[in-house]
Amino acid sequence: QGVRMVTLEGELFVPGGAISGGAFKNSSNLLSRRREIEELEKKIKEYKQQIADTEKEIEELKQKRNKLRMDNESLKVDIQKKYIEQNTALLNVEKAKEKKNEAILGSVNLRNEGVEIEEQLKEIDLRKEEIIKTLSDSETLEKDLTKKIAEDSSELDLIRERESEYSTDLTRWDLEVNKMLQKQDFVNQNLHRIEDEISRYVIDARELEDKITKGEEEMALKESNISEIEKTIVESHSSQDKKQTELTEDINKRDSLNEKQKSFFKTREEISDRISALDKEIYRLNAQKEKFEEAIETQISYMWEEYEITLSDAGSLRDESMTDLTGMKKEISKVKDAIKKLGDVNVNAIEDYRNLMERYTFLKTQHDDLVEAKETLQGIITELDEAMRKQFTESFKDINEEFDKVFKELFGGGKGTLELIEEEDILEAGIRIIAQPPGKKLQNMMQLSGGEKALTAIALLFAIQNLKPSPFCLLDEIEAALDESNVDRFAKYLHKLTKHTQFIVITHRRGTMQKADRLYGITMQEKGVSALVSVNLIDKDLDD
Repeated sequence: QGVRMVTLEGELFVPGGAISGGAFKNSSNLLSRRREIEELEKKIKEYKQQIADTEKEIEELKQKRNKLRMDNESLKVDIQKKYIEQNTALLNVEKAKEKKNEAILGSVNLRNEGVEIEEQLKEIDLRKEEIIKTLSDSETLEKDLTKKIAEDSSELDLIRERESEYSTDLTRWDLEVNKMLQKQDFVNQNLHRIEDEISRYVIDARELEDKITKGEEEMALKESNISEIEKTIVESHSSQDKKQTELTEDINKRDSLNEKQKSFFKTREEISDRISALDKEIYRLNAQKEKFEEAIETQISYMWEEYEITLSDAGSLRDESMTDLTGMKKEISKVKDAIKKLGDVNVNAIEDYRNLMERYTFLKTQHDDLVEAKETLQGIITELDEAMRKQFTESFKDINEEFDKVFKELFGGGKGTLELIEEEDILEAGIRIIAQPPGKKLQNMMQLSGGEKALTAIALLFAIQNLKPSPFCLLDEIEAALDESNVDRFAKYLHKLTKHTQFIVITHRRGTMQKADRLYGITMQEKGVSALVSVNLIDKDLDD
């Protein structure tokens, strides 16, 4: 009925007898695996670069922290020195204050002594006046008083000189006390400034230590991620090597089968050409044989008409007893004369007949060889038909079971069944698809709605894909007739199949786009100018 069949190994059989090789099994998604390995290697490079940058930043922070620590130690030494200087200055101030107090006390005492001396001088002056008044009384008394006045004047000068010295010392100590107080203020200001710098350095040091701790934690986390990624890469390489070995073996088997198939096709074509050539030669020889038979009949008729003898009578006229050479020559002469009388004849007829018989024997041998080869090919075709029937029966059973599972998952229940239409040959039988969506009676697929028909066909496609995944698949708006809920079921199930197959889906449905790993779209931002837009929806963190 013009049905083409595909075996599990991928061979295609058409009703005319032609066979073409198909793709062999390759369950490993090599394109997806290579892309994943490239992305993992790229992430490792990025993590290593980030770790190098982090280590460099940590090293710089450590150097800065060490520098701050050195500056902190230096500041502590300076502060210690300043404290010592401050304490020394305070001691000096205390000493100066004590000296000042002593000087003030000395000055007060001197002033008190000066007051007393002045009072004594006043008394002396009074006494002098009295003495002067009474000077006339006694010359001796005058001399004593003069002497005493001179002594008192000297002592007064000495007291005034001491008072002047004490005033000078007091002024000098006041200056030193003021200088010490100014130095103390300067030291206090430097001390406050240094304490502020120390506080600021302590805060910076804490921030640096926090950054270093955070950087070390990030570096440890990234190193852990790198270890996991490297482990994943090793496992991926191991799996890829194993799959590559299997693929190489399958490719070698496929190449061997392709070579055998090509040789078989070539042999079949040669045999077909030989059969065609032999058929033509047989046709020509049969025509020539008919021509010769017609010529023989003509000769027999001629012999009967001319000599009234048959072919058997002519054979019986052969005389084996004729041994006389002279008589035979005479007979030959008579025959030659008779032949001359008969006219011109084909003297090469016997040789032509012999050549034709040899040619006929050769062609007959080739004809027998071709008949034998034809029978052998018929046997091979019979064996292939039996194997195809067996494999088709098994595959049809598996597809029927898987179709029912996928149908229930996509429809949320119900039942889907595949049945063969009864025919003498199972390879030429039709296939009936019976679908029973949930809540509906069992009916033929042609009685379903457009969306139900599309979802049933998708279930059959996914069932075949589950049994024999292909590495690559292109779908062109197969869910266009589905409603939103069925589109969501279709998209979820399609995403499950991406473990073994890479899908390219042409769609306008939102639900399908939401489940995609990458979107490509065409937009026209300006009139007459199309632009390609792509969106990557895959989470770049492979650890998730």
